[in-house]
Amino acid sequence: MIPDFDAATGNLPAGEHSATWQEMLDRYGYTPWRRRLLDGLLDALRRLRTAGCARAYIDGSFITAKEQPGDFDACWDAEGVDFDLVDDRLLTFDSGRATQKAAFLGELFIADSRADPQGTLFRDFFQTDRDGGRKGIIVIDLKGLP
Repeated sequence: MIPDFDAATGNLPAGEHSATWQEMLDRYGYTPWRRRLLDGLLDALRRLRTAGCARAYIDGSFITAKEQPGDFDACWDAEGVDFDLVDDRLLTFDSGRATQKAAFLGELFIADSRADPQGTLFRDFFQTDRDGGRKGIIVIDLKGLP
């Protein structure tokens, strides 16, 4: 279940919050643009599932109270993934992740890869706001995707 936003920050409370795809649709798909972003995310997640990925972590302004997020940010668990089956676009990290954004309308990283020069992994990096405070992310079990 996705908890309520923190009224002071507009973020989810700290931690990893499991959600079904239907819960994602119900909570975040309330405008045509947000539905379009969810369609792109679903396409990417289905492709990852085909390659053996079991879970993904969703972050960014998309999972906040922000009315018009620019995109979504996600990272995915590489355990059990056959990289020969991963769509090349999901492994393309060009400037601004332009290839990923063109294909899926968001950015997707490998959860256990470095997000910053200090070596913070994306899964942890996503749980910290710009001011260093803790915030929540959504965890999706890809087996339950439609």
